[in-house]
Amino acid sequence: MLFILCFGYFIVADLYMPMTPQARVYHPVTQITPQVNGKIVAVAVRNNQHVRQGEVLMRIDPRPYQLAVKRAELALAQVQQQNQQLDADIKALRADLSAAQAKLHEQQSLHQRSRALLGKQAISQQHSDEISATLASAQAQVSAVKAKLQALIIKRGAHGEDNIAWQQARNQLQQAQLNLSYTEVVAPHDGIISNLQVTTGTYAKAGMAMTGLVTEQLDLAADFREKSLYHVRVGNRALVSFDALPGQVFAAHVSELAAGSSAGQLSANGILAEVETSNRWVRDAQRQRVHLQLDDEFTSSHLASGARATVQIVPDDPVEQLLANAQIQAVSLMHYIY
Repeated sequence: MLFILCFGYFIVADLYMPMTPQARVYHPVTQITPQVNGKIVAVAVRNNQHVRQGEVLMRIDPRPYQLAVKRAELALAQVQQQNQQLDADIKALRADLSAAQAKLHEQQSLHQRSRALLGKQAISQQHSDEISATLASAQAQVSAVKAKLQALIIKRGAHGEDNIAWQQARNQLQQAQLNLSYTEVVAPHDGIISNLQVTTGTYAKAGMAMTGLVTEQLDLAADFREKSLYHVRVGNRALVSFDALPGQVFAAHVSELAAGSSAGQLSANGILAEVETSNRWVRDAQRQRVHLQLDDEFTSSHLASGARATVQIVPDDPVEQLLANAQIQAVSLMHYIY
């Protein structure tokens, strides 16, 4: 009779006030990866040290990047010098153009007088032809100077910050300065350094993780049997007991219901579907993930990432609330033993 009562209680409790020991604490971890290559010349932190956002974690040899900045500064100065030289050449060509146009105007006047004198037979045909040839030469000279001037103007480009050559040189300088700043690897946010295995002399490669930065943000993920989640909704109250903190129960609430698990994900990999095979008449229950957020002001540093917990969903019925509270309190006390 006692067995039947207990069996019935667990069936009802699993549906209306579910509890699971399959819960775990997660802290988001940021991989600290250098953005430039180079030999590490200093490690400013130690393993499991708490750091603040912007704090220097390690330094990469800056000398190659300092030289790159210097080269970029010289290249920018050279572009400015070249533009000044082009401005001087343009000014000189405009002076040449003015002189050529003046000579052309003189030859045009001379040509008009020669045509009048030729009609009066005051000059010879040969002399008139020579004046015409000189006029054509002056016209060609003006056209040549105009072409050279236009080519220099195009080569010079716009003035000030709109000049393309200046923009390219400035961008190269900014990139070199940015790379130099990357030689100081800083913490992107507050957290705790974990698995630091870097020493002075280690060669850092861009994009290769050197250590991990564990955030203080706590994510509590609990895996319930699907049937147990029938009445669970976002916002439901919950009670949590951590293995690392026996005898203590913390208030929480359901913050998110996972959309699915990896067992329900299909990959388009060209392989035929893998059919599930089982000889068991009663198969294992599928579990789905629920995320919870603690309500109390709780110092998450007491719990390492991966810490185990037991989660009890609290129903709305007062009697069921008492039973749920008793269940989680009993589990919390049992953590003194196991």
